Amino acid sequence: MDSTGAEADGTLGAFSVDSTVPGAVPRGFDAFLREWETRIGDGFPQPTYSPATIADFRVRSRVAKVRDVAITDVHGVSAIRTAGTPRGVEDQVRMYVVRRGAWTLGGSRDRGEHTVPGGQFLLRHVGRPSHFETVPHTTAQVLVLPAAMLKPLLGNRVMTGSVDSAEVRLLAAHSNMVHATMADLSPAGVDAAHSSLIELAKAVALQRFDDVEPRLAPALAQAAKDLADSRLADPELSPPLLARQLNVSVRTLQRAFATTGESVTAYIRHRRLEEARLALTTPSGRLSVSELAAHWQFADSSHFIRAFKKRYGRTPTEYARSTRSPRSTGPTGPTGPTGPTGPTGPTGPTGN
Repeated sequence: MDSTGAEADGTLGAFSVDSTVPGAVPRGFDAFLREWETRIGDGFPQPTYSPATIADFRVRSRVAKVRDVAITDVHGVSAIRTAGTPRGVEDQVRMYVVRRGAWTLGGSRDRGEHTVPGGQFLLRHVGRPSHFETVPHTTAQVLVLPAAMLKPLLGNRVMTGSVDSAEVRLLAAHSNMVHATMADLSPAGVDAAHSSLIELAKAVALQRFDDVEPRLAPALAQAAKDLADSRLADPELSPPLLARQLNVSVRTLQRAFATTGESVTAYIRHRRLEEARLALTTPSGRLSVSELAAHWQFADSSHFIRAFKKRYGRTPTEYARSTRSPRSTGPTGPTGPTGPTGPTGPTGPTGN
């Protein structure tokens, strides 16, 4: 990330390190720690790690800081373990969103050990440092959040639940947006990004989304898009289904999409057309036009052809013909979109 005024004054910070590729990052742990100390700062101290972790640090990480919030995305090929006797006092709220593997948090005098398996999250206030360890091939996101705004909602509770809950989906979508846009954020954008992170973390703690908070609309729209992208071939995909999955009303979802300049229904149709277009460029195993129409949930071939031509200026057959390589023309002519069906059909966002 290029240095900006916000980064220079400590408001923002970001870096990524990938030591999973042999030789790509010499002394991967040192590179990670150096970037953390330079970009993230003293407000988020790192623990002491075990010698085995330091010696074999095969981890892909992406870190962003927005004021007093830190977001760490981590995929550890190797296990990660802390060492020594943690000392000191911490006053933070931490959220562990584990997609794969397992993350074990050591116990303290008033709390037992917790293991967060893949597909689950854990949210709690941290008063004292504790050990943690992960198993190899753990993929997770860890958010460090200010205690002042969240501890009153949590108290001594340890909240756990599914990473697929509506509130966690919204928080994850916004976190990804922060990673993608923070280099270009204005001061007002930093305020909005930070406030939205806090409000969405509150939604997880309360298990309720504030559907009248306009700053949360982009996160809601992005979460709906992510969910739609994973279910494009589902005949049940619709605005009501997305609203139910995200625990909001259809009207709230439509208001959120209004800020993007596109309706929910239009987004679904455009993404399905895009996947059909990509399938038409597949060198082998193309589906016929009628099969593509059925796979991507168009009423029939005629509706599909009209929608495709309106968006891309050509019919599916014309588009497929224009993308053929001359080498693909054999003695019997090229295989077009009406050729034989391949073993798996078009691969979309939910493909193999």
